Amino acid sequence: MRQSFILLAALGWLSATPALAASLDGLAVDVTNTSEPILCAEKDNVAINFASPEVHNFQIEAVHPAYMGNLRQDRWEPDWTACEDISEETSKGPPPRKVTFYESVDMWLTGFSFPNFWRPSDVTMRIGDRVERNLHMVQLWVRRNERVEEVLVLYPADGYWRIRPLPPQHLGWSAYGSSFLIGPVEMDQRPVVNLKDVAFDPKTMTFTLTFANGGTATVSLKTLDTERLTLDVTMDQPVKDKPFAALRSMYVTEFNADVARIAVREDKARSWREEPIMNFRSARATDVWAGRLVPSRHNTSAPDMVFNRFRAARDARPKAAPKP
Repeated sequence: MRQSFILLAALGWLSATPALAASLDGLAVDVTNTSEPILCAEKDNVAINFASPEVHNFQIEAVHPAYMGNLRQDRWEPDWTACEDISEETSKGPPPRKVTFYESVDMWLTGFSFPNFWRPSDVTMRIGDRVERNLHMVQLWVRRNERVEEVLVLYPADGYWRIRPLPPQHLGWSAYGSSFLIGPVEMDQRPVVNLKDVAFDPKTMTFTLTFANGGTATVSLKTLDTERLTLDVTMDQPVKDKPFAALRSMYVTEFNADVARIAVREDKARSWREEPIMNFRSARATDVWAGRLVPSRHNTSAPDMVFNRFRAARDARPKAAPKP
């Protein structure tokens, strides 16, 4: 009974929040689950893939979980239990090379090179005339409410992203959780997106991605507050034969997970369908939410993730109603 109550309460919140409500006019895309069970909490075993030969534009949101207002104790320390081939010792390395390659009063980008990163990086990172190479991680920092916050991370070597909203006032900090991929998703030991070049425009807060096998995409930060961070993604051409995006995350048990449930609004459906993340198989959906309804002992404050507003043409955005 308690679980049912929590479920209904969270779904009511989901429906009532404008940024998480069904987009209604979005294109339906194929959503498939290739997740595998695992015991180690420090490996991504959740993989939700998004595919469509038509999509040019879509939206990704990180939103604080429904229980965030009641959260008083956060947990984010790594859990190495049952991690046979990785450990805290094997994950450490010498101090990385660090470079700050853009800085203003309210925003800056820092980059790191790690000697033990799993995949070499030859991606070019550029801001204006400034060019950096061989970076494995790029962080976007902002100054908001007289605080400095890291809100976005990109791993150029394998195309992984993480985002998070500004932390709520009562916590003062929140964790990263699930990752995602933007662009043609390929397999190289695990799902990756191969990038050739990443450019950043600080005036519009837009990343321009050039993919290794051709094509480009822009990733623009549209909303950032203490509820959500929203990215608007536009690709110059659809991805025909591969997923155009993927969610990567971790699930061991519901109390030890970065994502535990998924909700999809299927094409023309009048209600959401939801399932435990490991039970879900596939859907043709216009909206996808993946997150948690009860606190986990792993990255407790990490955000839920929402994928929606899929559109077939770059200019097929809803137009404002004319003024009377």
